[in-house]
Amino acid sequence: MSVWDDLVGQERVSEQLTAAARDADALVSAAAAGTAPPEASKMTHAWLFTGPPGAGRVRTARAFAAALQCVSPDRALGGAPGCGFCDGCHTALVGTHADVSTVVAVGAQILVVDMRDTVRKSFTSPANGRWQVILVEDAERLNEKSANAVLKAVEEPAPRTVWLLCAPSIEDVLPTIRSRCRHLNLSTPSVDAVADMLVRRDGVEPDVAAAAARATQGHVDRARRLATDPAARERRAAVLRLPSRVDDVGGCLRAAQELVDAAAEDAKQLAEEVDGKETEELKAALGAVQGGRMPRGTAGVMKDLEDKQKRRRTRTQRDSLDLALTDLTAFYRDVLALQLGSRVALANTDAEDALERLARSSAPESTLRRIEAIAACRDALDRNVAPLLAVEAMTLALRAG
Repeated sequence: MSVWDDLVGQERVSEQLTAAARDADALVSAAAAGTAPPEASKMTHAWLFTGPPGAGRVRTARAFAAALQCVSPDRALGGAPGCGFCDGCHTALVGTHADVSTVVAVGAQILVVDMRDTVRKSFTSPANGRWQVILVEDAERLNEKSANAVLKAVEEPAPRTVWLLCAPSIEDVLPTIRSRCRHLNLSTPSVDAVADMLVRRDGVEPDVAAAAARATQGHVDRARRLATDPAARERRAAVLRLPSRVDDVGGCLRAAQELVDAAAEDAKQLAEEVDGKETEELKAALGAVQGGRMPRGTAGVMKDLEDKQKRRRTRTQRDSLDLALTDLTAFYRDVLALQLGSRVALANTDAEDALERLARSSAPESTLRRIEAIAACRDALDRNVAPLLAVEAMTLALRAG
């Protein structure tokens, strides 16, 4: 099983990256042998992966990072880098490779302090891998200062350093950065392709896989979670019941509160899993004595960690809300399709009765206004409006139609 097997519906991109990984392997081999590098190469020092949510931007970038670090002996026999089994591939895929650094937005933005150590590392030679790989999962969240730090590193990288940037669209990245990157645009995989992957790779029953793929409209990660996690299916079902609960002002406010509370609970569960481990590891690294007392001069470091964890909890809550709003948008999109007599396949066939009832009782113009209200809520959350206020305004707008 190669590293490319998880890339659903991205055959064209896989071919391009396989060719680049072969040339990268040739460059490393030539350097080790002291011979001249190949004259023409499909490999470059910076890549920009774009595509809609669910297309697999990060998964594709990580597969490429694994191919660059592949140490399979089959390469010498003409095999393509990225076997998926060797130590280089495995550690790169699971995120433990010493020469693959991953940057993820902790809060709403990637701050320059979050990039400082990574940028410094990008100028060093690989410790034990073939390449120094820097993977930025949320390049669209770079603020002005952190983007400038990345720009300086991308302009003059070390000879064996590769930057892999992921963003929804090319416009989300500074022109000065994207002009120095090779751009690969991923497309949303088909519903059938996602369902087939869930059956083959995750052992999901075909009918469950088809329903999850259809409900998420080709979003691979969400489809996998929906197909394998009963709690995720229940949360989605609760979101799809919201349109029937906004008949009066009281129902609107209760629905908004429950939606925000569910997102906060998701954030809390993640924090409980991650924050405690992070805190204990940092205390051990700083030399905490028995009883939990910290050495002098470490209070500032602990405070920085607490601030980072708080920003991550805020982002997790808003990401959970955004996921719910995405499901709600898909619901009203199905309503609109029924109202207009469109032949497009419904995403929420499990809620078809509610869809038809709402389609009969309202006009397409009302449905469009409701979809706009959901988009306005997402924009408000992006502008750091208090989640409850933003969601309450949305539910009241859904009632008004």
